[in-house]
Amino acid sequence: MKKLLIGLMAMLALPMVMAANFEEGTHYKVIKQTATAKPEVLEFFSYYCPHCFKFEPVAKQIKQSLPAGVAFKKSHVSFIGGKMGEEMVRAYAVADMLGVDDEVSAAIFDSIHMKRQHFASRDDIRKVFVAHGVEASKFDSAAESFVVNGMVAQMEKNTINYQIRGVPALVVNGKYQVETGSVKSIEELNELVLYLVNLQG
Repeated sequence: MKKLLIGLMAMLALPMVMAANFEEGTHYKVIKQTATAKPEVLEFFSYYCPHCFKFEPVAKQIKQSLPAGVAFKKSHVSFIGGKMGEEMVRAYAVADMLGVDDEVSAAIFDSIHMKRQHFASRDDIRKVFVAHGVEASKFDSAAESFVVNGMVAQMEKNTINYQIRGVPALVVNGKYQVETGSVKSIEELNELVLYLVNLQG
């Protein structure tokens, strides 16, 4: 991951002229024998992860480059951030459910990694939502809702099922995990993801 992130902004402008030849064990690994019913890209991340913060523009490029019908999903992990790791999983679920995930995620990332703000409780998270137009009562209701509880449980299940131990991580079609350190540019990473989306077998 670190190799990919070094010189990230420079690579955003670096075109890839030739398509790469991707190999199992080098560029990706098979983590499940059965693929998801529909093609998808699942990014595992944490608001507390500095690499995830830097990876955000890359993730957006990947999402934009996906063919129609291929979903791009995000799953927040709880193993970073101590007790607040679990609260941040819930925060992402609330933001996703309320349709403010882009704005709130950007604000939380910025607060942690640029402003060096310390989040000590759900109250601190609530303030970010309120600052972005979400009423405090609406946040509180959503945070303890059946839907958000289900989303939190699913993200925890994703982490366990795919044996995610580090972030950011990309899982394609529920079967292939991208070896991000094997690519040399954002364009090559996009090619690799598209290759795996279409990989049969």
